[in-house]
This record gives sequence, structure tokens and C-alpha cells, in this order.
Amino acid sequence: MRYMLLICGDSETAASSAADGSIMAGCAAWTEEMRRRGVLRAVEGLRPPSDATTVRVRGDQVLLTDGPFAETKEQIGGYCLIECADLDEAIEVASKHPWAKVGMLEVRPVGQP
Repeated sequence: MRYMLLICGDSETAASSAADGSIMAGCAAWTEEMRRRGVLRAVEGLRPPSDATTVRVRGDQVLLTDGPFAETKEQIGGYCLIECADLDEAIEVASKHPWAKVGMLEVRPVGQP
């Protein structure tokens, strides 16, 4: 089954972790390990929420907003698409991600139930 790991954290944590460099190095090692295991299907970081455009359609009008849909402290910073036998394996994979130590990873099944 495929799972999306949404990599989340607040902007302060992201900035300090990026400056530290050890989290980024750990992420590279995690990526390589998961590729070797054959579970990683895709991984990508996202640009900051300030670069986002939110799209809504109301009636026949397309409404655009600069920035994220909601202003929150936590932000999605990236994602990983993994394929695992079950939720237990997906949780095990997510728990090994270095970001889980400073932020959080949301594990969500992909596709129809």
C-alpha cells in the first residue's frame, strides 16, 4: 500500500535545522536507506508557504490568494511517497526519518480504501 509522509514543522524549527545541517545530512542518509529497501517512491521538499498560491472556485469565479490557505505555525515542508506492506511498516519507516526528531511526519494512506 502507498502512503504519503507529510513532513511538517514550524518555520523556526525548519530554519534552525537547515542551519545546523545535521538534519539535512540525516535526511539524505534516510533517503538512500529507503531507496535501498525499495520502499521510497518519491521525495521532494517544498518552497516556503509565502511562495504558495491558494485557488478556490466559487460559482464561476476563480479566487486566488497569495500564500497558504490558513495561517498556522506548522507548515508542510515536503513529502515522501512510500510503498509498504501495511501501516505498521509505514510508521516504522516514518519513525526513522530524521525530521521526526525535530518536527513531525503525518502518515496518510494514498488512494481509495
